[in-house]
Amino acid sequence: MGDVGVWRMLVWMMVAGVVAAQTVRDKPPCKFPALYNFGDSNSDTGGISAAFQPIPWPYGQTFFKKPSGRDSDGRLLVDFIAEQVGLPYLSAYLNSLGANFSHGANFATGGSTIRRENETIFQNGISPFSLDVQIWHYDQFKSRTHDMYSGVKSTFEKSVLPNPEDFSKALYTFDIGQNDLSVGFRTMNDAQLRTTIIDIVSQFSTAVQHLYEQGARSFWVHNTGPIGCLPVSVMYITQPQPGYLDQYGCIKGQNDMAIEFNRQLKDAVQKLRAKLPEAAITYVDLYAAKYGLISKAKSQGWAEPTKICCGYHEKDGHVWCGQKGLTNNGTTVFGAACSHPELFVSWDGVHHTEAANHWFANQIFNGSLSDPPIPITHACYRS
Repeated sequence: MGDVGVWRMLVWMMVAGVVAAQTVRDKPPCKFPALYNFGDSNSDTGGISAAFQPIPWPYGQTFFKKPSGRDSDGRLLVDFIAEQVGLPYLSAYLNSLGANFSHGANFATGGSTIRRENETIFQNGISPFSLDVQIWHYDQFKSRTHDMYSGVKSTFEKSVLPNPEDFSKALYTFDIGQNDLSVGFRTMNDAQLRTTIIDIVSQFSTAVQHLYEQGARSFWVHNTGPIGCLPVSVMYITQPQPGYLDQYGCIKGQNDMAIEFNRQLKDAVQKLRAKLPEAAITYVDLYAAKYGLISKAKSQGWAEPTKICCGYHEKDGHVWCGQKGLTNNGTTVFGAACSHPELFVSWDGVHHTEAANHWFANQIFNGSLSDPPIPITHACYRS
């Protein structure tokens, strides 16, 4: 086939994809009875706080008015997902008090990776609840739900349990992979990490296939963001070599690795679609949304993306959000929040503000950054 033939085929495929997506959009919105999330701190609604030391004030100050187990001043992207599909916010699976699992559960924990790492959370903040462990938790949750649902006599007890029939109708969301890259940057050279990404993505595919075999059908998969743009990644860099940083002050090599991870993840999703005939799997380019805000921040009235809202970060030292610490000259300071978090992209140097999370939600929910290009409200349809 010549170049013209290849070009025509690509155009035909693009047109066919747009037509198929429009056909899906013309259908009624999905009625997801539940939401099950797997991920890291970008979507943890209280798991790591329940398992270890609770996340302190001023986390949660903007929306919940108290610490809520979230690494932000307010809502996370997963909270906006719940709102968009008409469900209450998710309780963390590990949270034993006040949890309501009638509409799903959140298995994400801060510091989680796809691939199990040989580290503890006390060393570098890596959670013991890697994706395979989160899948174990889901399996146990589902099995115990089946055992308990028909046997409970109390109306209240049944009201906080999911209906066993809802597992196959639920939306399954993923936001994980950033910490795998973080570990790689610390422990490997570029060539080793690129090779490791193959295994990381393979383990992700195994998790999705397992959930499918357990009856899951609708999947919403976020790719990883521009990790090289996180303030924590660049704050200690004082004299970068030419070309080390891009035009927005991000570490180019780290972002290139995130792009490679995303390329392999998208390829894996396409293979899963072919392998799982009843699965509706939506791949979401969250990287594009996040980098889009970083590139537009100044023109849209946001603070500099490398500026951190919560914490003490000055020339005489760094004290992280919600912590007390000493400056270089011995002065005790508290890592307090800024006056206007709604103007900041970064909340604590690693995680985003509620305002930024809301901005990302508005970019991705309509399907413009998704493959196939369908809104989250129609993610139950296979396009």
